[in-house]
Amino acid sequence: MNAEPPEEKAASEAEAGAMPEKRAGSRAAGGNSLQGFGRPSVYHAAVVIFLEFFAWGLLTTSMLTGLLSFLSAPLIGALSDVWGRKPFLLGTVFFTCFPIPLMRISPWWYFAMISISGVFSVTFSVIFAYVADVTQEHERSTAYGWVSATFAASLVSSPAIGAYLSASYGDSLVVLVATMVALLDICFILLAVPESLPEKMRPLSWGARISWKQADPFASLKKVGKDSTILLICITVFLSYLPEAGQYSSFFLYLRQVIGFGSIKIAAFIAMVGILSIVAQTVFLTSLMRSLGNKNTVLLGLGFQMFQLAWYGFGSQAWMMWAAGIVAAVSSITFPAVSTLVSQNADSNQQGVAQGIITGIRGLCNGLGPALYGFIFYMFHVELTELEPELISNNAALQGAVIPGPPFLFGACIVFMSFLVAVFIPEYSKGGIQKHSNSISGSLANTPERGSDEDIEPLLQDSSIWELSSLEEPGHQCTEL
Repeated sequence: MNAEPPEEKAASEAEAGAMPEKRAGSRAAGGNSLQGFGRPSVYHAAVVIFLEFFAWGLLTTSMLTGLLSFLSAPLIGALSDVWGRKPFLLGTVFFTCFPIPLMRISPWWYFAMISISGVFSVTFSVIFAYVADVTQEHERSTAYGWVSATFAASLVSSPAIGAYLSASYGDSLVVLVATMVALLDICFILLAVPESLPEKMRPLSWGARISWKQADPFASLKKVGKDSTILLICITVFLSYLPEAGQYSSFFLYLRQVIGFGSIKIAAFIAMVGILSIVAQTVFLTSLMRSLGNKNTVLLGLGFQMFQLAWYGFGSQAWMMWAAGIVAAVSSITFPAVSTLVSQNADSNQQGVAQGIITGIRGLCNGLGPALYGFIFYMFHVELTELEPELISNNAALQGAVIPGPPFLFGACIVFMSFLVAVFIPEYSKGGIQKHSNSISGSLANTPERGSDEDIEPLLQDSSIWELSSLEEPGHQCTEL
């Protein structure tokens, strides 16, 4: 047998030793393309949310979140768990804001594109997953509160600025400014936002394999039915946000037509509720999470929401609306508290799909809530139009009625059902993960072979079937699309 020359052997060994370095170098190069300014932080997420909703707020037009976001939010969140957060932040913001300049260019294309952009109006799911990547568990509630407060700040400031620009310089300038803000947001994501998902959790390249279970938009819906904890959380979110979405669609017209608020009073009401919501989601939320715990904070927020809606329903005087608005601001702690609850129980590689499910439920409510409230108003012969209050004589008698706002009282009943469901959500325990890990290792040898129905990973760590699905071998998950 001929021996390999020493020179060739040394060259082949050097080349073999260089292979991991080349592979690592290509990975680092791929990662550098996603680098922004500094380390990923909550501030990056807050700026993205503020600019996106500020752009839409300038138009004094609510951003359309279509019913399809019920499916797209979990899908986009799941894919962000694989490919990273930054590409999907860029995609959701771009497609969400793309219809803005079309308002002046072509109304036909505007309505055509806004129906498509509703599918991508799920930035919150990616943002909350981004925040989960860069924060510890004990910091997460504060971080979610700051992001939600930033969202409230954008909605407080932008409508007033947009109305002023429209009255002084015309609608064309408002659309132009909103377009520039949207472009600024896109450029900020592209250039300044660093990737938050660790490199070890991302594939080497965009050509890497991805399992069908990771891309299946219905997989997350199957997880909801198989995981008792996520099922309870989803029902809680649905029952609490359904009346909230209906309230957003009709409340300000209700204030104008039934209670008699003018434009200035409505603007002041929005500003008051927005500012108090910022305080509630930053100062109060952190204190409540530390003193009461996550679950009890959710229950407290639902209690305030129930009280606020009941007050809207029975209230017939202006001062009652102002007082109920203060309660509504305090109830805004519910959504960041629920998001924290989901994030704490979800695994680090499932933060996107976890927040996506919650965002998808809210998108479904955005489609059903206004229709529900409109139907109840119709059943009680309450007509809400854009006409001035003095021109609507049929609604004057409602101020003396026992229940001037039937949909709001009905919404309070729905939130009460949400409260009852939330009572059964298990408390999060830091020892839960360790307990599951021990039980998995103890039952590894006796694990039976599973069918196709058990191949779906439950979403949350404290699920009873999480133990079995975690035993799946890594090689089994690489089925190429």
